[in-house]
Amino acid sequence: MRSNMPAAALAASLGVAAMALPHAAHAQSTADIAELRAQIAALETRLNQLQAQAERQSGNNATQAQARATPDAKKTDSDVDALTKLVNNTQISNRMYSDITNVDKKVGNTKIDPTGVSFDIKRFYVGIDHKFNDMWAMNFTTDFLYNSTSGASQLYIKKAYIEAKVSPLLKVRFGADDLPWILYSEGIYNYRWVEKTLSNNLGQEIGADWGIHASGAVPSGVFSYSASVINGSGYKSAPDNGTNNRSKGMDFEGRIGFQAFSHLNIGVGGYVGKRGKDTYANGASTTNEVNTASRVNALIAYTEDKFRVGVEWFEAKDYANPFMSIGATSVKQGGYSAFGNVALTQTNINLFARYDRANLNKDAALNPSYTYYNVGVEFPITKGVKIAPVYKHTEQDGATAGTDKTRINEFGVFGEFRF
Repeated sequence: MRSNMPAAALAASLGVAAMALPHAAHAQSTADIAELRAQIAALETRLNQLQAQAERQSGNNATQAQARATPDAKKTDSDVDALTKLVNNTQISNRMYSDITNVDKKVGNTKIDPTGVSFDIKRFYVGIDHKFNDMWAMNFTTDFLYNSTSGASQLYIKKAYIEAKVSPLLKVRFGADDLPWILYSEGIYNYRWVEKTLSNNLGQEIGADWGIHASGAVPSGVFSYSASVINGSGYKSAPDNGTNNRSKGMDFEGRIGFQAFSHLNIGVGGYVGKRGKDTYANGASTTNEVNTASRVNALIAYTEDKFRVGVEWFEAKDYANPFMSIGATSVKQGGYSAFGNVALTQTNINLFARYDRANLNKDAALNPSYTYYNVGVEFPITKGVKIAPVYKHTEQDGATAGTDKTRINEFGVFGEFRF
């Protein structure tokens, strides 16, 4: 708002001075007074113009400052929005299986390695999940483990895939991912951090592999399925441009699952293929063709929060020995695993146990057997942390007649740590 205070003050001062003049001064000519008044009016006009110009300049300066600041402010807001979206759409997870145990291993009556006490980290996974939108996502998961053969720690890429979620009934992943049966059976068993499932323990399963994976489920969860077309050699043996990891075909593994009612789970799965060994070097002639490995799995389990009981069964042919030539005796293996747990308290302290029995070569005259059992108590410490004192016992017959039986007794504390 413009102010006329300077001009008004000047006019008032002149008026007072005029009143103080002697009467004779009023005799000055009318022209002189008129000229003085004109000068005052001109001064007032000039003062108003100067004030208006100052206000306009101040407004221009503010507008220019805002114009200069706007691109930087917009860029900062855009960067903040992008960072917020990245954080909100990306999740980092971790899982570690560890134990400190005493092992007593004997062949016949002779103790052998790894008899003794040790702290072990059996598995350490770090996973990164990112969601681009409602359809597209990706995952990258590393697998750390100690390799007893090389005597060194090793780091692998267990999962690395791009996911397209078309609907709840169809989700497709391209890359390395968990295979259909092991993901399902470990989820039902619930104690992978203590021990692998039976067929995995006997080398009849691969945790993950490279290929194309499809899965889906009806919204009610009554029916689910998973299927994978894979290389067959496992996630530790990624394909390259050479000949070592490329075969003449790909393998298949599938699984379907049902929930007969809210707590009864029934699953059936199977595998067929060359396990990545059908290279041109191995299968150049029909007399040296690699046998086809096959496996059938089935599971039935009743599961609820405070109680769980189930049985898993498998039958495999040439899975553990896919190099055999045509005409050679096939290797058939099979077995079952019974497992269960029950809550002892309201805080989910659980008593759990498992019993495995398997035949390692059904067609052999000796028919070597495998027996395993464990019993333990699970203590949840805090969210994502649980430990359990566990006793394990394993017996395995020798592969040939007259070979001593191997016995392993193990006792210690096992733990799972995850976020």
